[in-house]
Amino acid sequence: MTAILSEPPKSTDRSISDSEGSRWIKCPQCMSMVYQPRFERASRVCPECDWHGRVAPGQRLAQLLDRGSVERLDFSIELVDPLGFVDTKAYPDRVRASRRTTGHREAVVCAAGAIQGAPAVVAVMNFDFLGGSLGSAVGELICRGARTALARHIPFVVVTASGGARMQEGALSLMQMAKTSRAFAELDAAGLLTVSVITDPTYGGVAASFATLSGVIVAEPAARLGFAGRRVIEQTIGQSLPEGFQTAEFLLSRGLIDGIVRRAELRDWLGGLLAVPTRAAVVPAGGDPDPTIRDPRLLGEIDAWQSVRTARHTDRPTALDYIERMVTDFRPLRGDRVSGDCPALIGGTGFLAGIPVMLLGNQKGHHTTEMVARNFGMAGPDGYRKAARLMRLADRLGIPVVTLIDTPGAYPGAAAEEGGQAGAIAECIRTMSTLSVPTVSVVCGEGGSGGALAIGVGNEVLMFRNSVYSVISPEGCAAILWKTPAEARRAARALGVDAATLLRHGIVDGVLPEPKAGNHTDLDGAADTLRAALIAALRRLETAPTEPATHRRERFEAFGANAVADHTAEEVRSR
Repeated sequence: MTAILSEPPKSTDRSISDSEGSRWIKCPQCMSMVYQPRFERASRVCPECDWHGRVAPGQRLAQLLDRGSVERLDFSIELVDPLGFVDTKAYPDRVRASRRTTGHREAVVCAAGAIQGAPAVVAVMNFDFLGGSLGSAVGELICRGARTALARHIPFVVVTASGGARMQEGALSLMQMAKTSRAFAELDAAGLLTVSVITDPTYGGVAASFATLSGVIVAEPAARLGFAGRRVIEQTIGQSLPEGFQTAEFLLSRGLIDGIVRRAELRDWLGGLLAVPTRAAVVPAGGDPDPTIRDPRLLGEIDAWQSVRTARHTDRPTALDYIERMVTDFRPLRGDRVSGDCPALIGGTGFLAGIPVMLLGNQKGHHTTEMVARNFGMAGPDGYRKAARLMRLADRLGIPVVTLIDTPGAYPGAAAEEGGQAGAIAECIRTMSTLSVPTVSVVCGEGGSGGALAIGVGNEVLMFRNSVYSVISPEGCAAILWKTPAEARRAARALGVDAATLLRHGIVDGVLPEPKAGNHTDLDGAADTLRAALIAALRRLETAPTEPATHRRERFEAFGANAVADHTAEEVRSR
């Protein structure tokens, strides 16, 4: 086993340019000649085509961390050559060459600091150091960075760039995948936020371990991420791959990352996200009075069918309408990390009157084009898997979950069934029922069947006066029982879909007032009512004597309990 001699760095982070003396560089994407000082001022992003060039670790840390907050974590790592590996060069010689050209001792640099005031440990990978390959030293540095974040109880951010495993270390390189994955599991168990920023390229062992295990994954535009690279796939199995394969845009469309963030916006985006777990989820005192009506007698007579028609009005406020008016610093998080990103079910973090929350909601839209794009608010399996993923993230971070329900039901198509619709809904219900954080669900429009209940297992369940909640649509019930959908009005009344009936039965805990004609006539007023009701509900749950999971269990176990009689075995046999 040959030691690789320690050598002091002979250079610092450098820009990539065509030549040392040139003031112009050629963009490899659009082939435009770009004035290098302009390129550097733009954080190494081409002003002509938005191509994001590589950034050395020192530059990246300066871009992300607050001035004066950077604390380099110079862990003492001594790299070894376990195999005495030689290809065209000896492994120690390759390492020495990378140290000279990059000015760094390894392919990752760790630092602690703050991003817009939010503390974090940041690990930045360097593709220019042996292709950012994952070797023993890189694995150890990532783990030490994670342990520092764990000890300080602050988020861990990794900026990835790698061609894969470091072949010169053989199976020892492979073992780093397990080692780093375990480190991220410990951060999850401690309830710490982990974030991966994917830069181009990120492949192999890094992609198949810590890069894709973070609670939140974002990528720079066009950054490539995958286990096997395009060339390997094409040469190994002869498969022709589509344009843009494995790029950030490709990954986002398939639900594998949370978002794409341009480099110029990354610091602000991360700062908003990191503020969520570092700000205590304490409900402020005072504020507007609680508008929630808890006595059904105060609601008066409600025509169930008219409520159905009002709840379906195309101008009725959507989840995004409410979020835009109620929530600050909303950060949409996308994808189920398996197959897709359902546009009918949105989610993300934000602040409600300063309270960090995870928001989930059905999104319908207002006009035909938007409603078709949103699948009329009917989520598929990827939507419910995304919701469950974000609920688990909220649980780890200790922030409340708020859900806004407005759906005719889960999508009933063949593709949804093939994707495991029933199982996805069941998992979502189970996940929400066991969360340790407070949950508040509000039926803002239609609450259709299991598709609504999947995000409706709240400690408190509220609804607007003209909203509806039902096991089946009135038209569906009428078609089955009366043999004609023309009896939908009759079915709506029989099903008890209106707010007054649901409040009497305890299905909802309270009803929010709205104009007689509906919330679409006063959107701002509706948002103010909802905001006040949510804050009041969160305040009650914050001081409740029962833990949220226990409270939720007791709430839902009570439904139908008085309709079940206990009988002895002898009584049953005698019937």
